[in-house]
Amino acid sequence: MADLIAITAPADQTEGTEMVVGTWLKKVGDSVTRDEPLLEISTDKVTVEIAAPATGILREILKPAEQPVEPGEVLGRIEAGTAGRPVAEAAELSPAVRRLLAERGLTASAISGTGRGGRITVQDVEAHVASRAGTPAEAQPGAHPSRKVPHTAMRRSIAQHMMQSVAVAPHVTTIFEADLSAVVAHREAHRAAFETDGVKLTYTAYFVRASVAALQAVPEVNSRWHDDALELFDDCNIGVATALPQGGLIVPVIQRTQTLDLRAVADRLHDLTRRARAGALSPNDVQHGTFSISNHGVSGSLIAAPIVIPQPQSAILGVGKLERRPVARVRDGKEAVEVRPMCYVTLTIDHRVLDGYQANAFLTRWVEEIEGWA
Repeated sequence: MADLIAITAPADQTEGTEMVVGTWLKKVGDSVTRDEPLLEISTDKVTVEIAAPATGILREILKPAEQPVEPGEVLGRIEAGTAGRPVAEAAELSPAVRRLLAERGLTASAISGTGRGGRITVQDVEAHVASRAGTPAEAQPGAHPSRKVPHTAMRRSIAQHMMQSVAVAPHVTTIFEADLSAVVAHREAHRAAFETDGVKLTYTAYFVRASVAALQAVPEVNSRWHDDALELFDDCNIGVATALPQGGLIVPVIQRTQTLDLRAVADRLHDLTRRARAGALSPNDVQHGTFSISNHGVSGSLIAAPIVIPQPQSAILGVGKLERRPVARVRDGKEAVEVRPMCYVTLTIDHRVLDGYQANAFLTRWVEEIEGWA
């Protein structure tokens, strides 16, 4: 009998997340080729393809879809050096189709393809999901009409991570407001030049740079709680929460942000955001974050509190919608009311790690950096 080669999960688990089997792209008995995608592993942050370690036949699936996975765990086995039955539907699946199947917790065998040669298209998957979502839930006496939409693997993982964070860390939020006049003026003056170099200059880039200044002023915010000590980080690895078009969110991380100027931050931010929304992030792109930002104002909210802290970090910054509103100012000793571009900014902290004084000191420095931008 030919050798059985183990198919294993990644040895390094993404911080603060649980790995779950998404979709198997092959069935037992199918031929596989070395380095061909076999299945997907999902977390609340990223979906990773697991490739075949050898050419042969898939003989065993030990971890079916939706099952939790430990780092390095054996998921299945391949009988090397043999030929089995081909499954064209799985081998021709496009990355977009594989990703959508994983998000919806589906297998290719459950869907009829309408593409060339029976190939499954994105539209086929969406039609299948719509048909399932339209199925009424089992009627109960006196119940209102309803329907059930299955959770995606990402949504289940997000839910678990959020519950774990709230259970572990006592959340407290402090709220400041910031005048964005200086940032608005600077962006208007430099946006065109940045775009000429292929760099998209967003307000979030300024928020990231201001966060570096605040983290350096109050280093305890850039930390991790341990039962016997507080671990302070030298590098400011800042994650930026990014909403995904298919639902859910992901937090790609800008590594060693303290070494980057505004242009470099804007460039990294644009690249990570673009790849996040295309489902093209690698595990390394979402690891080793020490602090996070939620620019929830881009979707219209003024204040969001508390924003759940990505474990095992100690705090998360929230930036609300920029809106022009009247504010009181003193000019030449006289009070005046001026219309300014303002926003509310929050810092949600793990109260085991930080107290209100430190949270306020952080936001004070953050606002100073934003309002004094030149």
